[in-house]
Amino acid sequence: MVELLRHEYMQNAVMAGFFSGALCGVVGVFLVTMRASFLGICVAHAAFAGALFGLLLGFSPMLGAVLFSMAAAAVIGPIADRGSLTPDAAIGILFSVMIGIAFLILGMMPAGRPEALSLFWGAILTVSRGDIVALAVVLFVVAALLLLFFRQVQAVVCHRAVAAAAGIPATLYFYGMLCATGVSIAVSLPSVGGLLIYSLVINPAAAAYQLTYNFKLLLLLAAGFGVVSCWIGLALSYALDAPAGAVIVLTSAAIFAVACVISPKRRRPSWRTVPTRL
Repeated sequence: MVELLRHEYMQNAVMAGFFSGALCGVVGVFLVTMRASFLGICVAHAAFAGALFGLLLGFSPMLGAVLFSMAAAAVIGPIADRGSLTPDAAIGILFSVMIGIAFLILGMMPAGRPEALSLFWGAILTVSRGDIVALAVVLFVVAALLLLFFRQVQAVVCHRAVAAAAGIPATLYFYGMLCATGVSIAVSLPSVGGLLIYSLVINPAAAAYQLTYNFKLLLLLAAGFGVVSCWIGLALSYALDAPAGAVIVLTSAAIFAVACVISPKRRRPSWRTVPTRL
């Protein structure tokens, strides 16, 4: 494995694993803490549909993924807030639309198109330096915004209605977090793939959630678990000659299982379920 690190493609994969794992872990905290995990599935499939749409029309798949995922994130909130539907129903409807669009575009493409298959399953070993730069920029922006608006984000994540009552523009922050999630999933798509990216968003955050009530530590642990999942999964995929994306996701699931076993929350009162301390 050390010998492989001399090759540029493996260096790119390691860097992509770091940025993608950390980014997915951080935005996953938003979804897990707000009990909106299904939103991750919807946005992931929207990004996948957008990437395929870009590929079909001949422009950047990543641009298409960003546009579709942000559009999905922007639509979910108003549908749930202004209509008579619950958020789960709104997400479910949009999910069905996005997955329908994705498979429609797949059916319109020439058979065996390799770019479409790589977006479907992910290809971390073939990511470009441009993909890595995009991941790094989005991670830096998300981290900077979190530092600037940490208390407001924490308040909205923990209890949106209470945050609004305290004078925080909760809806604006909520939509901002949805858009950040959409962009993060979109730029991570080439590394992990449309079918698997949801798991890398949820599993590290859910594992971290088992171990702490501290919101800052929760973010750090989720980012760390995401990076570890990518790096261990990458090493195991090389050793086992298995698809990297699938092994990365299974590694993140194993980390979640271990966190559940050692979780101190198993012995704590069940009423304390939301991270509150700084």
